Amino acid sequence: MNRALTAGLVLAGVAVVGVVLGLLLVAPSGTTPPSATPPPATRTSTSAPPDEVDSAAVNVLAKAIVDAITRHDSAAFGKLTCRPQSAEALAGLQRTWDAAGPVTATLPKPPELRGESATAVVHVEAAGGTKDTPFPLHKENGKWCVPG
Repeated sequence: MNRALTAGLVLAGVAVVGVVLGLLLVAPSGTTPPSATPPPATRTSTSAPPDEVDSAAVNVLAKAIVDAITRHDSAAFGKLTCRPQSAEALAGLQRTWDAAGPVTATLPKPPELRGESATAVVHVEAAGGTKDTPFPLHKENGKWCVPG
């Protein structure tokens, strides 16, 4: 696999975290109207256990990474990272992706969740070959993102 694609995937992993974080931060959260009574302190049968909530959030993040790579959308990837990415870093990622040509990205298996960390393996196919890249994911301030 060519070096540009490999470097792009690494930068993509970092940027993806920002995208996911952005998606999770802007996603509507359940709000309680002022006149409504607060929910009971105990979990009801309709509440999802924390592991299921985290698993769902990690899956959303992993799919957003795949989408950003497939679309060569460095700005979207940048929103998935835990830390804001500089315009220069995102421009470099975009140049790398543009030079790589068309790619397809998939998740060959579900992400692996371990407490407040996870790993999503992204399978990328391009003219230069194929590569499986593990993207580390992290829960920071209650939101899942790509560290970096």
